Amino acid sequence: MHQNKHQNKHTQHEPVLLEQVMHYLDPHVGETYLDLTAGYGGHARTVLGETGNFTGSVLVDRDQNALQALRQLFAETGVELKWQAFLAASQELITEGRQFDLILADLGVSSPHLNEGKRGFAIREPAALDMRMDQRQALSAQDIVNDYSETALIDILTRYGEEPKAKQIAHAIIQARPLTTTDELAAIAVHAWPGHSRIHPATRTFQALRIAVNDELGQLEQALPLWQQLIAPNGRLVVISFHSLEDRLVKRALAEASGERYDAELRLLTKSPVTATPAEIVLNPRARSAKLRAAVKIKKEGNAYADSG
Repeated sequence: MHQNKHQNKHTQHEPVLLEQVMHYLDPHVGETYLDLTAGYGGHARTVLGETGNFTGSVLVDRDQNALQALRQLFAETGVELKWQAFLAASQELITEGRQFDLILADLGVSSPHLNEGKRGFAIREPAALDMRMDQRQALSAQDIVNDYSETALIDILTRYGEEPKAKQIAHAIIQARPLTTTDELAAIAVHAWPGHSRIHPATRTFQALRIAVNDELGQLEQALPLWQQLIAPNGRLVVISFHSLEDRLVKRALAEASGERYDAELRLLTKSPVTATPAEIVLNPRARSAKLRAAVKIKKEGNAYADSG
């Protein structure tokens, strides 16, 4: 994988499961491509290199830094860029009557987010409690940590972080208010989990807050049915998730739209999630938790009783 060698060190981001994405999207010359989480363009660059159809394709990201990188990477190619969350972009594209042969949603937080401490995603680097993917958004992690009730914090930590010590951590947050930095929050989780562990004790807490700040699961749940509308007949959809909560939503949505029914819209291309090879995990540790699911559109538009073939 060498798609991002020309990017500078601040935007370096290895696309996960690139070979698997290319296998299931199976891009052909002239096909249109919608990348709902284009990030720093690793997947998009490879897919568009195969299709050659820049003007019929759309790249979406809610992060301003990613958009700037995409503008540089695809300058003067004619590709359409949208600075939006994928739900808003999907709704807009449906309103415009658009459909695409290839759709990709890589739900992972890109490496630059995790590595640039000032954004508040990194556990080990002191920074303001931010965690907003879209800097135009008002709600930040600091608002949740300092303003939400203990019950609400417990709910967030339990539901989005699957944190066994949610009550203890939520109570400690209330006692420690006001919290303004990532290291203050991380210290609370470390105190709740004394001793050594393979993952940082604050990982689940940070994940839960990031999901809540950016409404990641709510957006995904609403967007999945829209993606089915945005796929052209015989088009392929690939979704990469990074934790069980996301994968559960993707699995359920694809299963409900497929199956042995006369009105099935999709045919599953993956019976179980596709994961990274050991070799890829060595090169890109973020790929360890990636799960890919894929489907193809079989239903003809505008005819619920069409023969799916």
